[in-house]
Amino acid sequence: MRQRRLGRTNLQVSEIGFGAWAIGGNKHGHSYGPTDNTESLRAMAQALDLGCTFFDTADLYGHGLSEKLLGQALQQHRHACVIATKVGGDFYHGPFRKNFDPDYIRFALEKSLERLRTDYIDIYQLHNPPLMMLERGAHYAVLDELKQEGKIRYYGVSVHDAYEGTMAIATDKPDVIQVAYNFLRQDPREELFPLAQEYDIGLIIREPLANGMLTGKYTATTTFGEGDMRTEWPPEFLALQARLAEKARFLITPERTLAQAVLRFVLDAPAVSVVIPGMKTVAQAVENLAVSELASLTEDEHTRIQALLEDVLDEDEVL
Repeated sequence: MRQRRLGRTNLQVSEIGFGAWAIGGNKHGHSYGPTDNTESLRAMAQALDLGCTFFDTADLYGHGLSEKLLGQALQQHRHACVIATKVGGDFYHGPFRKNFDPDYIRFALEKSLERLRTDYIDIYQLHNPPLMMLERGAHYAVLDELKQEGKIRYYGVSVHDAYEGTMAIATDKPDVIQVAYNFLRQDPREELFPLAQEYDIGLIIREPLANGMLTGKYTATTTFGEGDMRTEWPPEFLALQARLAEKARFLITPERTLAQAVLRFVLDAPAVSVVIPGMKTVAQAVENLAVSELASLTEDEHTRIQALLEDVLDEDEVL
């Protein structure tokens, strides 16, 4: 497993990390369908055996279940791994709401530490904070305090859009930015990637497989079960991603699957520190982590990807 430097943290991490959103299960919705906790633990054990040292989760995933399983899996390997989790989705106090109050952040951190069976978090991230908060940067004060207290080592933000990431970097506070980047969402390449390199910010890439759609396993008519966040998508958006995945099958070779080629596309961007595909099973862990041993896509393949994206978007005139 190849290692990469996580920006100015100077942490060395496996270039492919374990995305632990899905192992939270579907009991509380907005996930990826049902999971088996025993299989989730096996998947994390397999990832460790294959050299994965970066594990990303959030307290919100399964309302603590993802963190709890991760804590169990990594208990004997804590100091060999980098654990990243997130805060901001308050599911403790009545109906779900966004909450970035300093007192809440302290409260939520203690709960995460307990579930993760550790006394410190390597990377603590604000989970999809509002743009106004990113611009002002006032909420970083409590994170600086927690850093001084030794309860977190570094902090960052997890955002949806590249523009939000640039706003966060402008405050010169976060050590890392987590952002969505894949075939369909390439806007981070324009401003965020160069800015992150300039300021030595570690980039964690989420949703590299477009929520599983770029694996080629789903079609425009696929239906998803209860608790699966993809049930919330407009049919046009589902059809667009399915069509793109179908046309990208030219990337499949005897050495790699479509999912592996898509992950390789992300890793070929020099600004990327670590990519965190979601993993629910041992088979997914094996397939995803093998990408580190694969050669980069060729220049011609990258060119064809851009042409393919333009063609598909021209057909739909929507993203």
